[in-house]
Order: sequence, then structure tokens, then C-alpha cells
Amino acid sequence: MKPAVFFDRDGVLNIEAGYIHKVEDLHLIPGVAQAVRRLNDREIFCCMVSNQSGPARDYYPVSHVEALHDRLCKLLENEAGAKLNALYYCPYLSAPEGGTNPEFTRYTTWRKPNTGMLVAAAWEHDLDLRNSFMVGDKATDVDMAHNAGCKGILVQTGYGESVLKGEYQHSTKPDFIAADSPAAVEWILQQLK
Repeated sequence: MKPAVFFDRDGVLNIEAGYIHKVEDLHLIPGVAQAVRRLNDREIFCCMVSNQSGPARDYYPVSHVEALHDRLCKLLENEAGAKLNALYYCPYLSAPEGGTNPEFTRYTTWRKPNTGMLVAAAWEHDLDLRNSFMVGDKATDVDMAHNAGCKGILVQTGYGESVLKGEYQHSTKPDFIAADSPAAVEWILQQLK
């Protein structure tokens, strides 16, 4: 079993822009491609895990989410020859949380802070969750990490600054607070030495 670094998408890999309706509006956070490449060079498994409720809210189809992920991967490749080893996302949302499209409106263990995406990734790629890291900008990212036995890193990009100011309920303490994903990767590499 090998350790992994899990990344949330919006506000962590790409610039937070709400629900992205135009594929070309997805832009990487500066330095992210180079940070992912550093992990690639060390042969550390890199995986995106993201709540993407757009389909459940009937904002756009799953094919649009896939197109956004294609762009994300192309930008990582073009900027630094970086790659994600796997991408997982949850298009589902329960009705009380705002789901309206019957195809995607339901409770699921994949929606953060539940651990379904991490467990699926660990099962499919032989990952050691106890020695893995989750990089996110929300309390749910840190909570999911801790629920799965990973270290949870909160970045101050995206919604991270608001979490730190207490604007969101957040009882879980991150294992590390980083300015951004490149700073998180720097800390992770120190831990893995």
C-alpha cells in the first residue's frame, strides 16, 4: 500500500469561481501544476476528490463536469507536465441539501465529509489512507480526511480564509494550515521524508 495526496478541486487546484458554467472559466491557481509535478516526480499518488453538486442542482449535465476535469488535466499537463493519477467526484446531493434533478438527488457516502471517495480510491489503487494527506479549502475536506484517518490540510485559498475566520462551523482542527496548495505540498514532502 502506498500513501496518496488527495486534492479538492475548486479553491485548491483551480481558482474558486462558484459553479463554473463555461469550461474556459476554469483556471489553475498559480504554482499548482508545479506542486503536483513535484509529487509526480517523487512517484506519490495524486488524486482529486470533489463534491460537484451541479448535476444534482440541475445547473448542468455530468458531461460538463467531465469537460471541466478534462480542462483541469490539460492545464496541469501543459503548465508543468503534471498529472493526477485518479479523479473522483460526487454529483449527488440529497433533497434537503438542495438536490432537484431526480437522477442525482439522493444521500450518498461519497459526499464529503463522508469518506466514500477516499475509500473507493484506496480500494482501487491500493492506497494507505493512514499515511495519506487531504488538501482542501473547507471544513468538510478536513473532516473527511480525519474520518478516513488521513491528515487534513486547510489551504487559505478558495473558502479557506473564511473557515479560519470562523464563518463556517468548524470544530475539527486541521493538521496543517497552508497559504495554498504549493505550500501544502512543501509540508507534505517534509512529512514523507
